[in-house]
Amino acid sequence: MVRLRSLPALGLLVAATVVVCPAQLLQTDSTTAAASVVTLTGQVSVLRDSQPWALEVGSQVNPQQVILTGPDGYALFRIADGSTFEVFPNSRVTFRSHPGDWRDLLEMWLGRVKVQIQKFNGQPNHNRVRTPTAIISVRGTVFDVSIEEEDATLVLVEEGQVAVQHALQAGEARLLNPGEWIRVYRNVPLAQKRLDKGSIIGAALRAATDAIYTAVYRTPRGSSGPAPSGGGGTPLPGDRGGTKPPPAPPPSTPPPSGPPSDAGAGAPPPPTP
Repeated sequence: MVRLRSLPALGLLVAATVVVCPAQLLQTDSTTAAASVVTLTGQVSVLRDSQPWALEVGSQVNPQQVILTGPDGYALFRIADGSTFEVFPNSRVTFRSHPGDWRDLLEMWLGRVKVQIQKFNGQPNHNRVRTPTAIISVRGTVFDVSIEEEDATLVLVEEGQVAVQHALQAGEARLLNPGEWIRVYRNVPLAQKRLDKGSIIGAALRAATDAIYTAVYRTPRGSSGPAPSGGGGTPLPGDRGGTKPPPAPPPSTPPPSGPPSDAGAGAPPPPTP
């Protein structure tokens, strides 16, 4: 029997459950837990039994599966809550490597991704992206992550706010706002955030570069024609053919690398024409 004086607390508990549970329920079966391919071009595959299988528009990627892109590969994926992530050429990404924790969205090993997290009924939608050197936590935002060689991760924020934490060293997370960036080195603590009046301009220039890149790459692969040539032109299992690979995208110039002591938040320079 519930006493009347306990009803307010019970109401708060129910309200909290309504806010938290829907996002978790999105991951309760294989269909809603999967990521669907919305747009694809070039060679994009998923590992099955350690073998790459070609993806196409409409394919689904399940938790713990590894997504691979060739030198001409690009794909846009959507998950059940409407959030999306883009995987760019020469990338290796694990989708939901820890299915027991719905907040872990991607684990990056190589390459570059761009993530857009949708808020859930106006509430923060907690997601994480992990790299060998950084843990990026978001609640609803647009941001870009690139792995540079093996010892550095570059994070740029377009919208919202992102918390970046070092994956290997203790320390407080750095909060990045729109137009700000940070580079995380393997053996160097996170740098203090710097103010830069040109940060918004730098972000706009990078967005313009992405717009040109998208115009080239967002052409869905057809169901007929020769197999894509990314990765040497050898068709993968499950590949039903595709269009001729698009030309190489314009270079996307990141902020100057500099010595590790210069790592920090600021603005990337204009991309090289």
